[in-house]
Amino acid sequence: MDYEQVRFNMIEQQIRPWEVLDPKVLDLLLKVKREDFVPSIYQSLAFVDTGIPLGHGEAMWAPVVEARALQSVQVGANDRVLEIGTGSGYFTALLAHQAQSVVTVEIHADLSAEADRRLHAHGLTNVHTRLGDGAHDWSLDGLFDVIVLTGSVPLSPETYLKRLNPGGRLFAIVGEGPAMAATLYTCTASPACPGVALFETVSKSLANAAEPERFVF
Repeated sequence: MDYEQVRFNMIEQQIRPWEVLDPKVLDLLLKVKREDFVPSIYQSLAFVDTGIPLGHGEAMWAPVVEARALQSVQVGANDRVLEIGTGSGYFTALLAHQAQSVVTVEIHADLSAEADRRLHAHGLTNVHTRLGDGAHDWSLDGLFDVIVLTGSVPLSPETYLKRLNPGGRLFAIVGEGPAMAATLYTCTASPACPGVALFETVSKSLANAAEPERFVF
């Protein structure tokens, strides 16, 4: 397979039509080799517009979701980033190329170890992998400028909004299937962190995410 050609095709045929036009994001998608983070049995699907299974019922986001999420949070060179759900480590790598540092939390030990290996193989020394359950909170590493939840949550992630510095951004897929909204929250100078729905999508829920109260007859 000509990886460079199919990578180019992915960007031109999938990513750009989904309103991802930030040149820094597009350049990064060319630079970071997505195929290196895909399980070997699925490498032929590395650039297909679909989620890729990782085990434990987890999956990589489709490339268009990764690109829109990365564009929305606008990671800066001095930003501290928290990612809940390391998965394959690919999105972690995209964040790490733009940030000062990234803390990434994964609940499954084998996924965490494999992602750590891949990230080190790519020379990314500003990533700190953590093994743990980050569904409700992650208080061990302080405050952050950017937070990304890679699993969906049924409710607005209020606890994580409190982990943002002023001006911080949080990306999360909020809601329950079939109606979920990729949402960007931005913390202004006031305590409020308003959310804006960016696009509709469907994503597996974050392991152990809080369930909304339900009326029982």
